[in-house]
Amino acid sequence: MPRHAEMSAAGQDRGSLYAEITDKIVADLEAGRFPWVQPWGSTGTASSFDLPNNAATGRRYSGINVLILWGAVIEGGYATQSWLTFRQAKAVGANVRKGERGTTVVYASRFIPGEDSHRPDPADDRRRGIPFLKRFTVFNAEQCEGLPAGIGVPVVAPPALELILPQAERLIEATGVDFRIGGARAYYDPLHDHVRVPPPQAYFEAVNWHRTAFHELAHASGHASRLGRDLTGSFGSKKYAQEELVAEISAAYICAALGIVPTVRHADYIGSWLELLRDDDRAIVRAASAASKAADHILAFLPDSAPGTTVAQDDGEEAA
Repeated sequence: MPRHAEMSAAGQDRGSLYAEITDKIVADLEAGRFPWVQPWGSTGTASSFDLPNNAATGRRYSGINVLILWGAVIEGGYATQSWLTFRQAKAVGANVRKGERGTTVVYASRFIPGEDSHRPDPADDRRRGIPFLKRFTVFNAEQCEGLPAGIGVPVVAPPALELILPQAERLIEATGVDFRIGGARAYYDPLHDHVRVPPPQAYFEAVNWHRTAFHELAHASGHASRLGRDLTGSFGSKKYAQEELVAEISAAYICAALGIVPTVRHADYIGSWLELLRDDDRAIVRAASAASKAADHILAFLPDSAPGTTVAQDDGEEAA
């Protein structure tokens, strides 16, 4: 069979697969909402029961700062409770990564005016002092580069790579996307163009690591240097919901193309956004079309001998 005929046939086969999965997702959505449950636990992340500490001095934070920094660790999905100021990072020969946002902590104390500070009796009512509050911006050790060994970043168990299917590992590596494993959150950072997912051993079912990984990789396909989708939607907006639809459907397509099961539990996540999209009956059509392009873009990085390597022809669905 001529090469162009093989490509056409492969494209048609994949298009049929995409259509089958999309139809299943639509049917699941029409049957009712399925609340999404995070498929991973806290393995490989900083325990919120560890006290935050300053990586440069070793001192533990106290008071309100503990709550502030615990919250920042959870929000950032960091694997360490160690923090530094910008100057402290510089002092140890490291630096804060460009574009990273710090966390504000506070230091409360009292200033003793000149002559009062020399009074011998601390209980003297005249030695009252003036309370003051000073703010500092600190950065998690994971937000820094070049930290010396033993400072800030704890030694943690490496991800159990044997739980990642070889065909998935090859594809992820072949895309060239900055793909990081660790932490408690799965996300794509469009500003710094990197993906982060929890380690596979953190998942209740290790196979589900793959659908999370390809969901985030699908988001990365929308970067301006790749397919150039609009990734500016804020949480709760229709733009955000639309991009989530694209990423989830694309992840289902990729898993199916690689022979990874399960492939369509993604409908659980999509169902949580259905309420935002009820007023647009073409949203699922647009999302499926964009998801096809995203999946094709990612699958094209596989070697020619691997399944799903040719790019399907555009199905002609209007994307706008």
